[in-house]
Amino acid sequence: MVNLSNFAVIVPTLNAGPEFASFLASLESQTVQPRYKILVDSESTDSTVSQATAAGFQVVPITRASFNHGATRQLAISYAPEAEFLVYLTQDAVLASPASLESLLACFRDDQVAAVCGRQLPYEDASPLAAHARYFNYPAHSAVKAPADIARLGIKAAFLSNSFAGYRRSALESVGGFPADVIFGEDTVVAAKFLLNGWSLTYCAEAACYHSHNYTLMEEARRYFDIGVLHQAERWILDRFGKPEGEGKKFVVSELKYLLENSPFTIPAAFLRTASKLVAYKLGSRWSSIPRWLVQDLSMNKGYWKK
Repeated sequence: MVNLSNFAVIVPTLNAGPEFASFLASLESQTVQPRYKILVDSESTDSTVSQATAAGFQVVPITRASFNHGATRQLAISYAPEAEFLVYLTQDAVLASPASLESLLACFRDDQVAAVCGRQLPYEDASPLAAHARYFNYPAHSAVKAPADIARLGIKAAFLSNSFAGYRRSALESVGGFPADVIFGEDTVVAAKFLLNGWSLTYCAEAACYHSHNYTLMEEARRYFDIGVLHQAERWILDRFGKPEGEGKKFVVSELKYLLENSPFTIPAAFLRTASKLVAYKLGSRWSSIPRWLVQDLSMNKGYWKK
């Protein structure tokens, strides 16, 4: 019988800034508290480490150069040797209610569930584009995705975000853990492996956090460049789940409807961003034919190319 209270909270950090206090307060307010609180810090120069230490975190220091989205999260697991469940959060995700963690963990009562993704709500200062992205990807209704849903959902079946997600440790170990060297998207890689190995994934709308980014045009293009890199490196995901074009079209249509109702003057900028994301994704999927200096400039995760 699983013990839902036996869990770890794991947070990678780098200069979390003054907003980190809100993150820590939201964690402290939860109705269930983790057995382990682990912070993997990449040489922060602000008060991140001191704040985390005061809040009872075990701080694991690493160099910035050694950070990797998959390997760093895998490293943290060794500091929670007996935890049955592993909850990952990013430093800028603020839990939306005191029951967020409890709601997330409750989904593991279904022993077929390998991982649970919480809902991400836009911050009050989110731009219309950022707000729509959250509403599109994180709807108000919960859902369970099983292997049989791959044919219906395509690549969306493997959608999962480590900004707020929980994992069954035994399931994660059964698929080899997080990949050791990915540009990012370690959550998607593992989610796809779960489904292909017979596990289910849960999206829990009741487990919510605030998390959004007002990316500039170039920042968003760099992110999509990296998605292209990921899909080229992990080609098996597209082979087994299908290409992302269909989901992209749905997003564009949904975004247009949202902006028509809420911010029509933003529509030209949205079209420009759509075009830039498409070009950036195509470039990322062909990164090996681009000069290395340009690849690094086009990428959001620049440290990946320095290894």
